[in-house]
Amino acid sequence: MTRRFLFLLPFAATLPAQKDFLNQDEIERVRLAQEPNERLSLYLLLARQRVDQLDQLFSKEKAGRSILIHDILDQYAKIIEAIDTVADDALRRGLLISEGIQLVMTAERNMLKKLEKFAELEAKDLSRYEFVLTTAIETTRDSISSGEEDLAARGKRVVDDSKKEKQQREALMTVEEKDEKAASEKKVEGDPKLKGRKPPTLRKKGEVPADPAKKP
Repeated sequence: MTRRFLFLLPFAATLPAQKDFLNQDEIERVRLAQEPNERLSLYLLLARQRVDQLDQLFSKEKAGRSILIHDILDQYAKIIEAIDTVADDALRRGLLISEGIQLVMTAERNMLKKLEKFAELEAKDLSRYEFVLTTAIETTRDSISSGEEDLAARGKRVVDDSKKEKQQREALMTVEEKDEKAASEKKVEGDPKLKGRKPPTLRKKGEVPADPAKKP
């Protein structure tokens, strides 16, 4: 099973890489969705919108549609990867996402059925988007497989993988890089201001994080 782990800073750091598959309005909406279950729900909405667009494009063969199909499939696959990134990051930080995962599982199973039907059409322009269609299908299957895991076990796996990745990065560091890292960590430990600095956030000044215990 192919898995894609993007061990990034808490949700804030996921936005820069999203510009190639989300428009500016969508980026802003994701930025505002700080609570993980809320963000998972939003990503699902965006994924469904792509599938609906594909449904329309596949309904009739038209000249030039293959470019649109290719780009939308690519966007869809990256949104699914972003869903897994949000879920893994939340689990690594011990946050509750059972509600969001249930939504993800139901929606992804339905979207997978549609993608598989698109692949069965054997359209004349299939060769122009076949690779991204296959990628979208495999990415969805992988995400469903992850969602079927016990959340506690998945959280442990994510933490373990993160530690292994860190160890691998450190093993590849030069002596100079290790010395620089050690000096930086020592500086943080010795400076109360740096040590107590809050992690980056997407919230604007004055915004208050949503209470996950409260439902709309």
